[in-house]
Amino acid sequence: MTETNAVWSLSGFGDEVDPDPAVQAAVLLALGAGHIEVRSAWGTNVSELEPEAVERLKAILDEKGLKVSAVASPIGKVDVSVPVEHELARLRQIISVAKGLDTKYIRIFSFYRAEGQSNEDIRDSVMERLTALTNEAAASGVVLLHENEKGIYGDTPERVLDIMETIASPALRVAWDSANFVQVGVKPYTEAYAVLRPYLEYFQIKDAIAGTGEVVPAGEGDGELDATIAALKADGFSGFFSLEPHLASTHELGGFSGPVAFGAAARAFAALAAKNGVALA
Repeated sequence: MTETNAVWSLSGFGDEVDPDPAVQAAVLLALGAGHIEVRSAWGTNVSELEPEAVERLKAILDEKGLKVSAVASPIGKVDVSVPVEHELARLRQIISVAKGLDTKYIRIFSFYRAEGQSNEDIRDSVMERLTALTNEAAASGVVLLHENEKGIYGDTPERVLDIMETIASPALRVAWDSANFVQVGVKPYTEAYAVLRPYLEYFQIKDAIAGTGEVVPAGEGDGELDATIAALKADGFSGFFSLEPHLASTHELGGFSGPVAFGAAARAFAALAAKNGVALA
């Protein structure tokens, strides 16, 4: 056991626990988290939450003593042919949700391509859309976090780096997902860490098995989480670590684990963190 000399901020996707934010908050608090990541509440995605619902959600979280680490939006999880104004309108709505929940981070994606299109075919359209979204975010004082979801333009380290270097804005940063990298044939620490570390601001805790793509608790797959955690500690990383276990099911806008599997995922990550001398809060 390494001596603990770092404390990292633990968060998690509340809707992987239960649709009810009160239940989400109770489970996260029981697992030692001080933050929650909001993707949906009462079964309603953040892109459709009314202001009254945002106020109600904030009141519940305030009462429980949980802060919001990020709003997990579906922005950019659409075909690149969707007009940019459509995603800008959704982003403006989600920025209002983020402001209402007192967080500066909004998770986004970098668009799907149509059948028969290559990544090269859609690159310019992707960059045009991400530039517009990032400019909107910067003007509003929020930071977009690009998740390396499989099947979007930025699903490999090379293309995530391309996005970061092309957009070149502090309002667009990396949300790292080890499992997603594994599912596209990447060894996350070996092949992605060094090039993406300068942009890495948020860490989604998920692991996967290379041969099958199956999502598993942290440290039980091929996501090289042990090496990544050790490197982040050595680097003095101070961003959020957000549990997104996906252990029971996945669907178009996310996944579900339930309280028991979510707890198992949290304990697996806590054990890896402790091994590397890190406490979670």
